[in-house]
Amino acid sequence: MLKDILARLQQKQAATGESGVAAAFDLNWECLEPEAQKLACLLSLFALAPIPWSLVESAASASNLEFDLKANRSILIERYLLQELAEETYQIHERIQELLRQKLEELAEVDELKQGFCQAMVAVAKKIPQTPTLIEIAQATLAMPHIEEVATIYQAWLSNDQLIWPFAGLGRFYQGQGAYEQALPWRKKCLSATRERFGDEHPDVATSLNNLASLYRSQGRYSEAEPLYVEALTMRKRLLGNEHPDVAVSLNNLALLYDSQGRYSKAKPLYIEALTMKKRLLGDEHPDVATSLNNLASLYRSQGRYSKAEPLYVEALAMTKRLLGDEHPSVATSLNNLAYLYRSQGRYSEAEPLYVEALAMRKRLLGDEHPSVATSLNNLASLYDSQGRYSEAEPLYVEALAMRKRLLGDEHPSVATSLNNLALLYDSQGRYSEAEPLYVEALAMRKRLLGDEHPDVATSLNNLALLYDSQGRYSEAEPLYVEALTMTKRLLGDEHPDVATSLNNLASLYDSQGSYSEAEPLYVEALAMRKRLLGDEHPDVAASLNNLASLYDSQGSYSEAEPLYVEALAMRKRLLGDEHPDVATSLNNLASLYDSQGSYSEAEPLYVEALAILEQQLGANHPNTITVRNNLETLRRNNS
Repeated sequence: MLKDILARLQQKQAATGESGVAAAFDLNWECLEPEAQKLACLLSLFALAPIPWSLVESAASASNLEFDLKANRSILIERYLLQELAEETYQIHERIQELLRQKLEELAEVDELKQGFCQAMVAVAKKIPQTPTLIEIAQATLAMPHIEEVATIYQAWLSNDQLIWPFAGLGRFYQGQGAYEQALPWRKKCLSATRERFGDEHPDVATSLNNLASLYRSQGRYSEAEPLYVEALTMRKRLLGNEHPDVAVSLNNLALLYDSQGRYSKAKPLYIEALTMKKRLLGDEHPDVATSLNNLASLYRSQGRYSKAEPLYVEALAMTKRLLGDEHPSVATSLNNLAYLYRSQGRYSEAEPLYVEALAMRKRLLGDEHPSVATSLNNLASLYDSQGRYSEAEPLYVEALAMRKRLLGDEHPSVATSLNNLALLYDSQGRYSEAEPLYVEALAMRKRLLGDEHPDVATSLNNLALLYDSQGRYSEAEPLYVEALTMTKRLLGDEHPDVATSLNNLASLYDSQGSYSEAEPLYVEALAMRKRLLGDEHPDVAASLNNLASLYDSQGSYSEAEPLYVEALAMRKRLLGDEHPDVATSLNNLASLYDSQGSYSEAEPLYVEALAILEQQLGANHPNTITVRNNLETLRRNNS
């Protein structure tokens, strides 16, 4: 053990009659050959942490130490100057390190050893990717304290080309795992170190600005990220010219920020410029090109332009697999994004296997505790929620929310998303008292973090309005619906699926209040827009058909209502399967139509089928289940 080293050194010191560990150390030191002394001094540069021998070999090679390292290592172990912790892993005691560092300063080769040590640590730092896998984390973990030592103590022995790398490696190591608070000091120190050495105008200063901005964006600190991204972009253009891969990276990153903020009109031209520049400079087959394709596709999806998004997502996925292999974090991201598109289009059977594959891959590569894993859990839960598979969705939503709070803190846009989604689930199940505080918390958090004008804020307003609407709290719902609709139009334009949703919801409110003349044009507009944007076969189109039919039904226009109800029911069965709550809604509505017309024999089996689905999917005490049960009982009573 390390304590034994000092004890035995003190025994040796007592035998010599001199006092102090230092005296004993000096006697021991004088017995060493120059080669062993140099190795000991090299080892003193490492942090007070386990030292992989491979790092020592790299540092020795970079320092031009051309003697037998292992033989001299054995001598140091025998002299109690080095302890073997495990196979090929060693450590030096704090007091020994202190004394060895004093001897190091007396060596003629002191600068050469320090530079060699720095060079070896920089080589490790350069290999750390943006999103390290579990294997890459395991390979780099033991090197981290020693890279920190370089960044903290030995900056002066880093060349200009090397200076940025210890900080960048540490930042990537922590940020790539979602450990944003641990990454932050290294991102900040990198900017300070590069400015101190190079001044305010230097490519590495621009890179440091970009990296700090990316961390802020990951933390949801958008207002802090934007000026840094803008400064990095303008500096890179000044220093590197308009045509440079780093300029393309800056364009892409600034676009990502605008995209995250819902500022799609500002993001799109930057994404396109970054993509075309990357193709010119890097060729059509490059991981950065795949990233740009994926990002542009995500923008189109956010805008509801699904037909433009899909080929880009497919191309990005195929290219990423070709270039990086089937097992890579970027492949998991592409799978997740394509699945998200399919879910947005109601193509649930195509989305599910991709979501499942992305989640499994992320767990394999990144570990169970990672922001990307939380995203996959949330997305798979959202798919199950859309399919009415509530018992499968809830534990995934809860797990995603808890993980995001652990990893990202309580104040983060992703936490707000998880709160909103869990509230949606409770809302769908009629658990209104559980849903409302989550909706309110998500809305308040989104306003704090994203500002009052953001698509996610509009979504939260709309969802809270839906809850009030479901509870008959119409006077509370209407102003929220109107605010959500006007905000969505301002931010996303008049032609967007979210605008259609807002129109539909406001129409539904008017419908519930008997304001049919106000509801009908909104329902018709929402249906037409959904068909244009989503195609004729989509769950939202089925919902619009059902709602318009319900309006006609309420007005006694049965001949207009029936074909729409029938079409909505058939479409829902095709898209969602026979056991979905929305199918039960359609069955109930069609049954109610027949019931109103006195066609009891046609109505009863539809009520029975709807009730069975709802009892199975939502439980016997859900408001929708109770409504259908009452409808069936009333029919049977009237018919008896």
